[in-house]
Amino acid sequence: MTIQKLEHVGVQVRNIEASKGFYQGILGLELLDELDLPQGNQKLAFLGLNGEVILELIEGYNADLPAEGKVHHIAFTVSDIEAERTRIRNLGVTFISEEISKLPNGSKYLFFAGPDGEWIEFFESSK
Repeated sequence: MTIQKLEHVGVQVRNIEASKGFYQGILGLELLDELDLPQGNQKLAFLGLNGEVILELIEGYNADLPAEGKVHHIAFTVSDIEAERTRIRNLGVTFISEEISKLPNGSKYLFFAGPDGEWIEFFESSK
């Protein structure tokens, strides 16, 4: 198994600018990266401490956010996402999508479901 660390927690937000302001101004997190995704009008912001990402803000994924349950996924860093996809496929996991997606910065990710339907992401950084 090649899980190296908890990568980040993805949180759905209505207004990414307001959320960045809160997490930077109130909690003192640093803005580490921002991306506009080619599909739809989704925006991502990665915040953390000491250069390490701990929070991904996601705008434009779901316009009807409930009062609770805004956590979208839990992500784990892996060193070889293709090998991990094969390994967990052989263990019978339920994939959200078996496709390995690529971000504009070259990082790759893959979503699958935990035992209660929670979304789990394997993330391989391009850096």
